[in-house]
Amino acid sequence: MISVSGIRGVVGESLSPAVLTSFTQAFAAWVHTKSNVEERTEKNALPKIVIGRDTRPTGEAVSDLVAGTLALSGCRVVDLGIATTPTVEIATTEEHADGGIIITASHNPVEWNALKLLNRNGEFLNETELQELLNIFRTEQFTPADWAHVGSSEKNSLYDTLHIDRILALSSIDIDSIAEQRFRVLVDAVEGAGSSVVPELCRRLGVSQVETIFCNGSGIFPRNPEPLPENLTSTVEILKDKACDFAIVVDPDADRLALICEDGSMFGEEYSLVVCADFYLRHKKGAVVNNLSSSRALRDIAEKHGQSFFSANVGEANVVDLMKEKNAVIGGEGNGGIILPELHYGRDALAGIALMLQAFTDWREKSSQNRTLSGFRKCFPDYFMAKHKIRLAERPENFDSIFTEISRAHPEAEVNREDGLKLDFPEEWVHIRPSNTEPVLRIYTEAKNRKRAEMLADTFSQEISSRIETL
Repeated sequence: MISVSGIRGVVGESLSPAVLTSFTQAFAAWVHTKSNVEERTEKNALPKIVIGRDTRPTGEAVSDLVAGTLALSGCRVVDLGIATTPTVEIATTEEHADGGIIITASHNPVEWNALKLLNRNGEFLNETELQELLNIFRTEQFTPADWAHVGSSEKNSLYDTLHIDRILALSSIDIDSIAEQRFRVLVDAVEGAGSSVVPELCRRLGVSQVETIFCNGSGIFPRNPEPLPENLTSTVEILKDKACDFAIVVDPDADRLALICEDGSMFGEEYSLVVCADFYLRHKKGAVVNNLSSSRALRDIAEKHGQSFFSANVGEANVVDLMKEKNAVIGGEGNGGIILPELHYGRDALAGIALMLQAFTDWREKSSQNRTLSGFRKCFPDYFMAKHKIRLAERPENFDSIFTEISRAHPEAEVNREDGLKLDFPEEWVHIRPSNTEPVLRIYTEAKNRKRAEMLADTFSQEISSRIETL
């Protein structure tokens, strides 16, 4: 499956060694077309590519294959080993590299893996760049190196520390004030790339006691790795058993952040970005951006601070493009992805953790009662979301006719067809779109109460299922 972020599939099936090799060769050839050799010395004339991976059992073998293919395509490789997606993004720009490859299938099950591709800015390829790459891939216009121009591969394990240092250097972060709260925090990294760096970040931010669950980095996910409430029951039990103030949960490549309150209730993945934006806008004014599937709560926060609000098509690259266009100071996606341009243009759970800890600290310093995370959550607008998936027996060529039928059946809604179908009602909305990462149709709804949100999702699931063949 190909998307703006790269290529992904089940290892040994759709993601075979041949596919991995061909796609890596295509990326190397694309990088060669973009590389400004004149800027380089003769010694470093070969393009440089940074790679990193999550902890999946297939990750090391895929990484070795990718590194070897890049070298044989005339590229110098900087291999970070196990690293989060945002860490690889930062390293790509820090190394003045020509591109990057992150070997991770993010929230997909353990049998999946992927190549997520970065341009020289450490950002996912935009649509134009992706089409250039795909043209090379489909026509096999590869650029294998002759014996005298084979590249090299070197290891670099220093970027976790640099990533943390950059976060601690943010002017809005006050480590001493966080330390005074003497937080006891549980970290759940689902055995992924955040297993070491997230607990270390918490310690360096001044958290007094850091408890961990699923932070051994084994890559064998103990549950569905997507940080959704139905997958976090064991984490809630440990949170309560250890009497922690809250839990921090990240996905396998640590670009998404979810929080669990002290009482076991979910802070809400949608609200990770909301709380960070509310805090950050006090320090730096400017526009905010989310995607079409994200909560209206961010719009409310922007209005509260007198700032502009915009929504992009789903996908990190689309959000980043709109953030640059609008000169936004913070943005992200409602799945817990926070993008802070002051740090870099990429979803970063580690940056989100720091902003959230500081926001919670500042609130506690001013609050005399109910100084819990669940109490903090009540400071923000209340919306409830439902997120459903419809597994497709066969993906239609396009959904235009289906979406047209559904929109005509709801003339009272404001219709947006930029990314699937979004129907905006006065008090609620529905967004239906094909996934870029799975053979599913996603249905997101939001309303003023949970029952209504689920009812909306059920209703539109039925409308879709009556029109297409599902599994």
